[in-house]
Amino acid sequence: MDNILPVYQHPALTVLVDDSQSFLSSLSFQLAPQFGCKTFGGGDEALQWLRQAEEKRADSDLATIRVNYDEDGDLLERRNVSLYLDRIYRTAMDRQRFDTPAVLVVDYAMPGMNGVELCVLCQDMPIKKILLTGQADEKIAINAFNRKLIDCFISKSDPGAIDFLRAEIPRLQRAFFDERTHTLKDLLARHIFSYLYDPAVGELMEDLRKRYRFVEHYLFPNPPGILFFDERGRATLMVIETAEGLIAHYEIALDQGAPQELLTGLKEFRLVPFFSDTAGTYLKEIGDAWLSYCLPPQMCRGRQTYYWALFDLPAHYLHGNVYSYAEYQLDRQASGTL
Repeated sequence: MDNILPVYQHPALTVLVDDSQSFLSSLSFQLAPQFGCKTFGGGDEALQWLRQAEEKRADSDLATIRVNYDEDGDLLERRNVSLYLDRIYRTAMDRQRFDTPAVLVVDYAMPGMNGVELCVLCQDMPIKKILLTGQADEKIAINAFNRKLIDCFISKSDPGAIDFLRAEIPRLQRAFFDERTHTLKDLLARHIFSYLYDPAVGELMEDLRKRYRFVEHYLFPNPPGILFFDERGRATLMVIETAEGLIAHYEIALDQGAPQELLTGLKEFRLVPFFSDTAGTYLKEIGDAWLSYCLPPQMCRGRQTYYWALFDLPAHYLHGNVYSYAEYQLDRQASGTL
């Protein structure tokens, strides 16, 4: 689970539900600023909001994957899947993305609708669920866990409850985004994005997130790689190439009459290119300026060897300004919701 690599992931909301306003305020304060939280004093109000959020989520996912049918026949084999890969990383332009509910933390003992009843009504939603219990509720929680109504549970009186939540919420957020994109991931991994299922790449991703304080990432289609954003919205592209991919770059550059130094570097896997001004490949008009588009590779040895490098992403790829997580937090503070 720790090495899973979702097609994309960004900061998301942790939804807290408890009938005690003082407990909600205390819990939200203790989880901030690591997690964005939205609080509700009862299950009915939370359920209504979650259903509305789920409708928005479904519309967003359908914009990325389309299944088309051959109009000349009724055979199911004649199905075509269209993937709009640019829309994955352009999710970063969506100002509402940080309001996605990913983890539900709900108290069991509430008047009216209890925590398990709320989880039952949320069963068709992808949101991950943590149940808070009292000492007398442990058997109920175990039963709910065995029925897969919740993902884990913890006693509210446990002195380590906050530390548990700080560890579990990131794990469940990764699982949320991985499950949300699993169909897309399965389709992509059949082609040049096989690294999505390579644990070594997942470990490298986590290391880069921590080292450079990246807070969101998105699959990038051309060249293949991962687009990162830090809290301030700065974009960094991790280009990931295989030996086959670098040979393909070499063959195109050879056809275009590229300088010998570039050809040798590509052929010997000593360069990772990002020809950002020419649709990803070398063209003869680049000429001797090729060096500004290339970096020496670092290697990740997993199920195969990957050659990667980090590039600044030119602004023209995004077609606008990125609404950063830092801006989102400031807006929530200004509106009194953080």
